[in-house]
Formats: sequence, C-alpha cells, structure tokens
Amino acid sequence: MLRAVLYRAARHDELKLAPPFDSAEIRAILLDIEGTTTPIDFVFKTLFPFANARLEDFLRSHVQDAEIAALLEELRTSHQGHRGDVTNGALAWADGTNEEKIASASRYVRWLIAGDSKITPLKTLQGKMWEEGFRNGELKGEVYPDVARAFARWKAQGRRIAIFSSGSVLAQKLLFSHSTAGDLSAFLDGYFDTTAGSKREGESYKKIARAIGVQPQGILFVSDVGEELDAAQAAGMKTAHSLRPGIPALEDLRHREICSFDEILPAQQ
Repeated sequence: MLRAVLYRAARHDELKLAPPFDSAEIRAILLDIEGTTTPIDFVFKTLFPFANARLEDFLRSHVQDAEIAALLEELRTSHQGHRGDVTNGALAWADGTNEEKIASASRYVRWLIAGDSKITPLKTLQGKMWEEGFRNGELKGEVYPDVARAFARWKAQGRRIAIFSSGSVLAQKLLFSHSTAGDLSAFLDGYFDTTAGSKREGESYKKIARAIGVQPQGILFVSDVGEELDAAQAAGMKTAHSLRPGIPALEDLRHREICSFDEILPAQQ
C-alpha cells in the first residue's frame, strides 16, 4: 500500500514537471461526453429519466414509422441473445399486436437502461426520444463552463474538434446544438458513436483518425474512463484523463490528468 502511495506521488510530480501538450503536433481533439464535456448526472438524472417516462407513448406514436419499426426489430433480435438473463419471465417478448410489441420492447429497453447497456438500437431509440425534447425546449444539453471557450480557442488555433460517445450521433448533435452555452455545433467537425466500434478497442480510434483525416499521433483524446484512454493510446493517440468533480483518479496515473479544458492548449500556445 505504501509503495503504491509513493509511486503515485512520484508519478504525479513527474507529470506536473512534464512539458505541456505539444501544440504544434496536436491537430485534432477528440472528446468523450459524460464526465468530460458534460456532468454524468445530466445523463443519468435528466436524459435517462426523460426517455424512460415517455417510452410507451413515443413507441405508440411512431410504431408505424419505418425507422422505429426497424429499431423494434433490432431490439427483438437483441432480446433473443439475452434469453439466458431472463428469470421469472419478466422480459418475455410477445409481438402479436402493436400493443404487445410496445409493451415487450418497453420492458426490455428499461432492463437495458438499468444495466447501462451501450447497444446501438437502444442508443438510437433514446436519441429519437431526446430529439423531441430538445426541439420543443424541454431539454438543454448541460456542458461545463469551460467547454464553450475551449471550443472557440481550439478552433481559432486551427484544430479540429470531434466527439466520440456511446450515445448516438443524433443525441450528440442535439446536446451540442441545444446546449446551456448555446449552439456549439459550428465548432465540431465530427461525431462518432458505437457504429465506429467499441470505445475500449484501439481499432475504433484508428477508424476515427482516418475519418477526420488526421494521423493518430496528431490527436488528443480526452475521457474520464481509463480503459478508453488505454485503447486510444494503443492506437497512437495522445491522452488526457478528465478529472471533473466526482471522477476518481487512476491509481497508476498512466494518463495525463486535467481538471479543466483550460489546461489543454491555452491561448498563449
């Protein structure tokens, strides 16, 4: 235990003395959302309850839409793979009528949400429900106070800014275009979700680098999750661990720590 504490203290001093991120080398900044641009509580205490409360009504209103019908079919297929997790029949799926299909999908979706599932059809469906809330003014995307000024600074420096989140691309676009700091979408050059791959696999980050036209070594990835940073680093990206309020530090300090975007490429660079 003492050895771990001493290692952390020595490593922390080493990182504090390290030179700042090389402004000449970093051409793009890739950002996570939860715990990085946006408080985690906003997702779990605002977005998830909003979708949960409107689930049946939304499905009932859109069950005839081709896109929603396709999502329901994807969820039914996913449900088949979770049969072994069903105990007592609470998640049984019946789709003889639209009402049975809606009830089955709603039970399954709530089960997925409770388990913080990242599967694409769930995230897409949530994004569709959030879209209505953002467009009618019921929802505003919460961002930390330093986000807007950092976006403006990085863009003025000629850097590209992109988002990589488990939430759907639609949800990402809605959050930043209807944020508490105003419409931030003009600053963003790309949005990536689980269709690009898992956030814990290096290949996903290589794919994103190709998509935004910047070599991995020219990209800085910022996230609050160590395993995501490990994957980005393995792909060749630079990394920064976001230590927003409530985010625990990594014991081994294997990634540079930042508490604010003000620490990343300040104006004088």
